[in-house]
Amino acid sequence: MSIEVSLSDKIDRGEVIHLYRANGWSSADKPDQLMAGLRNSHALVTVRIGDQLIGLGNAISDGHLLVYFPHMLVDPVHQGAGVGRKMMEALLDRYAGFHQMMLTADGEAIEFYKRLGFERAGKTEPMWIYAGTEH
Repeated sequence: MSIEVSLSDKIDRGEVIHLYRANGWSSADKPDQLMAGLRNSHALVTVRIGDQLIGLGNAISDGHLLVYFPHMLVDPVHQGAGVGRKMMEALLDRYAGFHQMMLTADGEAIEFYKRLGFERAGKTEPMWIYAGTEH
């Protein structure tokens, strides 16, 4: 298994859509927007076994103070094997020293991110205008 922090030009549309569908993410139904969003990420981390994409995460950042981690997906067959942890560690290393690192987590992901050092942001309440269906 290799982890690569790379530019988004190293991902293929078909493999990305497959990964998002395997996880039940509704953004797979908007492939043009999804690919454009990933390609415009500040950083993209991928995990592969051979040529197969089994994990993907991205970061949106101002490059100096603030970073947001919107997507973190691992193929369900490989979940629980440390793939997500390795991807987040790669992203956290890339943005070490930033003033603020943020993400939105729900369900079982909450405990995963707590183990990586994330905590509830004060008294904030998550808010969104959302066009998805998986929550």
